[in-house]
Amino acid sequence: MRIIQNRRTFVAGLAVAAMGLFNCRSSQAAGEAPPETTSVRLPKVFPASCDAANYVAAELLRSEGLSDARYVEIEAGVDSAKWIAEGKLDFDVNYGPTHLKSIETGVPIVVLMGLHSGCLELFANESINSILELKGKRVGVFSTNSSPHVLIRIMTDYVGLDPERDFEWVISPDKSPMELFIGGQIDAFLATPPEPQELRAKNIGHTILNTTIDHPWSEYYCCMLAGTTDYVAKYPATTKRVLRALCKAADICFADPQAAAKTLMEGGFAANFEYTFQSLKDVRYDRWRDFDPEDTLRFFALRMYEAGMIQTAPQQLLTGGTNWTFLNELKREMKT
Repeated sequence: MRIIQNRRTFVAGLAVAAMGLFNCRSSQAAGEAPPETTSVRLPKVFPASCDAANYVAAELLRSEGLSDARYVEIEAGVDSAKWIAEGKLDFDVNYGPTHLKSIETGVPIVVLMGLHSGCLELFANESINSILELKGKRVGVFSTNSSPHVLIRIMTDYVGLDPERDFEWVISPDKSPMELFIGGQIDAFLATPPEPQELRAKNIGHTILNTTIDHPWSEYYCCMLAGTTDYVAKYPATTKRVLRALCKAADICFADPQAAAKTLMEGGFAANFEYTFQSLKDVRYDRWRDFDPEDTLRFFALRMYEAGMIQTAPQQLLTGGTNWTFLNELKREMKT
């Protein structure tokens, strides 16, 4: 495990900008208790600009009193859900269905909020124009039971395909799904930012499903934040500060995507400014206040339950694995 300390070259003014652009009270003005710990570990997945709020929050976390905010670099091809399950992270930014599978398998996490919607695009070659046309085709994922694998299973089952029989899953030990797609070794894969932006810029393939605009996926969160049950229970004041930093960061990503993209580049969280900037403009970071995170989890839990992907009744999963208290408090405090 390698832990990356945030570079001091981050745009320090982002913390001030967040307080100035958005009407939210400071921790001291709100009379809050000090953080119980100054340490927090968050995931670093490179490159993944849909996690931009997570990275833009670096300086904001320090302004909240978390001087030891660290980003744990996730190994290539490993889902961050595995790292939080192994106790290597305190919080994980991941898709709702991934959190649901973790909860069912006994991983001690609690889902706390939704961060944004609309970051996923199902890319296919020019011979495919809809999800139904994936029948008989090759679909790439980086591993079985990874987040893309789970999400593609949900999406294809939703339109009546059998994800176990109707197309071929392709996994490569040394090439990413995008590399396989560009090389013509697969017909489709689920792209995450900045992959869609890069493929469009290079005029490779096309989108057959975009969760930003296509129903019903556009009505629910993509990435959601979960914390370990132990951290949230032991450090409630710190947990609220972590969420507030992420909420401010999401606001910055929406209000000033160019500044946010520069922050990601300077912090070593992105490799290409143009792709990152475009992805920040495409992803709906303004939705953290608007959507109901429980509604998102219920929607996906029902789809997964009907498809036999989980065995636990949806409401049971939600009751034991969610806590919206911090989010509801922040919504009241951070009204714009």
